[in-house]
Amino acid sequence: MSSGYHKLIPEGVKIILFDGVCNLCDQSVQFIIKRDAKKQFRYVSLDSDLGKKLLSERGIDRSKIDSIVFIDPNTAYYIKSSAALEIAKQLKGWPTILQVFLIFPSWLRDPIYDFIAKNRYRWFGKKDACMIPDPSFKSLFLDLDN
Repeated sequence: MSSGYHKLIPEGVKIILFDGVCNLCDQSVQFIIKRDAKKQFRYVSLDSDLGKKLLSERGIDRSKIDSIVFIDPNTAYYIKSSAALEIAKQLKGWPTILQVFLIFPSWLRDPIYDFIAKNRYRWFGKKDACMIPDPSFKSLFLDLDN
C-alpha cells in the first residue's frame, strides 16, 4: 500500500471512480451529488494518480473498465452495472428503485452497460480535460494533487 494517499480518504466514505472527460459520467456525478443526502460519496477520476492506485490495489485492469467503479472501503468494490446499481441503492428518491435490476445477474446487465459505455463519447461527447468541480462541492473530489 502506498503510504501517503490513504489520509486523503476520510473514514466512512465511499468512493466513485469515474471517467473525468466523459460528459455522461460528468452528468452522472452531478446527479449523484444532488441525491447523496448523507454526503457519503467522494469522487476520483479513473485516470488520476489516486484513481490508478485504487484500481491497482484491487487488481482492476483500467483497460477493461470503461467508466465507473464503486468502492466501499474495507467491504467491497463493484464495476460496470453493479457499480451503478449499488450507487443508486444508496441515493435518496426514485433512483433507489433501480436496485430491482440487481435481481438479474451481471452477465445479463453488463452487455447493456458495455454498449452504452462503448458509445458514450459519440452520444454524449467528451471534454479535453477532467472537469473542474464547482467550488461548493470541490471537497467531495479526491486527488493526490489536492
